[in-house]
Amino acid sequence: MSKLSESKTGDQLRAEDLKDPEVAAELARTAVANQLAILVIQYRVEHGLTQTALARQLGMRQPAIARLEAGDHEPSVAMLARLAKKLGLALRLDLTPDSVELVSA
Repeated sequence: MSKLSESKTGDQLRAEDLKDPEVAAELARTAVANQLAILVIQYRVEHGLTQTALARQLGMRQPAIARLEAGDHEPSVAMLARLAKKLGLALRLDLTPDSVELVSA
């Protein structure tokens, strides 16, 4: 059994995972969905909302919020625009040849 001091940090584990081309490709593919999931969860927690309450605010159903928070599905530009408008968020997609990133401005 290893000692806690010998355990790897999250950054070290991520760096090791990124060496695997399949893992790196999947992380790149789901980057925007994962970034959006974090933003939605943060918004909901900061405003003391349940998934159901947030869904009502957005004119959606709770399972749709759960899917957004799971980060499993890439959001459409229309969905990003809806969230920005209804939640008063400034969102920006940064597109480069090497990455796609969702930025909350």
